[in-house]
Amino acid sequence: MNGRYFLDTNIIVYSFDHTSAKKQNIAQKLIEVALQSNKGCISFQVVQECLNVSTRKFSTPLSVPDAKQYLQHVLDPLCEVYPSIELYSHALDISARWQYSFYDSLIIGSALTAECSILYTEDLQHKQEIQGMTILNPFEKMS
Repeated sequence: MNGRYFLDTNIIVYSFDHTSAKKQNIAQKLIEVALQSNKGCISFQVVQECLNVSTRKFSTPLSVPDAKQYLQHVLDPLCEVYPSIELYSHALDISARWQYSFYDSLIIGSALTAECSILYTEDLQHKQEIQGMTILNPFEKMS
């Protein structure tokens, strides 16, 4: 693995969360470094989930023009993993081996496909290693 990292949807969503300034700050820094260094990435699934959450579930949803701007300037430049039969097959293998849901396994499989050494997420087992990649909760020290 090469020091690259993958950002799960919850990290992107926290970058908008004004109710938790510490989480928002951490999430924004991870995104900023990802964009500046080309070391961070996301998948098509993260793009879809972010657009759905930001336009429908935020306390003040993003307008379509604002969502399109975020898509163009943040999500698109970070998106490196797209759907494929191989990715779905890998996700099924991950689900069977580690007992994660299919969608969580798809995130893990996407991070592995992008050859990331770290998957940043709040939703999976902190410090678990899967096929040479470590899952890290960037908010863990806050707990």
